[in-house]
Amino acid sequence: MGDFLTATALVARGATAGAHEFGADLDGQWALADKPNGGYLLAVLGRAAAAVSGAAHPHLTAISGSFIQSPAAGPAVVTAEVLRAGRGSTQVRARLSQDGVPRVEALITQGLLGDAEPWWSGSEPVELPPLADCPRSPVEAPGGAFRIHLLEVVEQYLDPAVLGFMRGKPTGRGVFAGWLRLADGSDWDPLSLLVALDALPPVGYDLGVPGWSPTVQFSAYVRGLCAPGPIRVRATAGEVGGGHVDESVSAWDSKGRLVAQGRQVASVRLPGQG
Repeated sequence: MGDFLTATALVARGATAGAHEFGADLDGQWALADKPNGGYLLAVLGRAAAAVSGAAHPHLTAISGSFIQSPAAGPAVVTAEVLRAGRGSTQVRARLSQDGVPRVEALITQGLLGDAEPWWSGSEPVELPPLADCPRSPVEAPGGAFRIHLLEVVEQYLDPAVLGFMRGKPTGRGVFAGWLRLADGSDWDPLSLLVALDALPPVGYDLGVPGWSPTVQFSAYVRGLCAPGPIRVRATAGEVGGGHVDESVSAWDSKGRLVAQGRQVASVRLPGQG
C-alpha cells in the first residue's frame, strides 16, 4: 500500500532563474484506472509549493489548478516559482510535466493554518449514518469496467441513500456524501485533503450520466488543520450542459468543522450526444 507522504515525495534538483525543480514519481495507486487522481496531482504540486515557501508559510491554503493533459504513473518533473512572499502568505506558481509536456499547472497560496473554531460559520456538516452503517466502496467499479486504485489507499464509505447509481437507479439529485479515511491510518492534512475533495464518484453518476469525467479546472481552499479521525464529505452538482458539469465539495473533520472546500469543472458525455 502506498502511503500519502511517499506518494507525494519530491527530490530537489536545484533552481534556475528563480524556478525550483523537483523530481517526482507518480504513484499508480492514487488513480482511477490508469489516470492519476486530480486532487493527488494538486497535492504533488502543493508539496513543491511548501518546499519553496519556507517555514513561515508551511500550509497550502488555496490552489487553482488547470489540467492540460493527464499524466501517467511514473517519473515526472515539478517546477515551483515564488511569485510573492508577504507577511501573511506566499504565492507560488507550479507546474507538473512529463516527457517534456506540461500536464498540470497551478497557482498556490501558502499560509499558516490553525485548529481554532471559526469566528462564524454558515456551514453545517452533512448528516450521515454512522460510519459502521455505511458500506465501504469496492475497488472494482460497478460492472467491473475498471479498477479504482484510489480506493485501496482511501477508504470510502458512502451514505446508503446515494447508492442507487450502483444498481442503475440514480436519485437524480446530483449529490454524493460519505465518510473518508486514509487506509494506512494517517490523519488528514492540508495536502491530503485535496485528495478527499476529489475522491467521491463523479456527481454525474447520480444524474444518470456515467462514464469518465475528466477534470478541466479545480480550485480548492483549506480552512484549517484537521482533527484526527474520518472526515465527512459531500459533493453536489451545480449545472450540467455544454459537455461540462460543475461540482462543489465540502469536507468536515471529526469535530464538525469545515476544513476544506473545492469546486471543479469536468467534461461529461451526455446520454444521446455520442
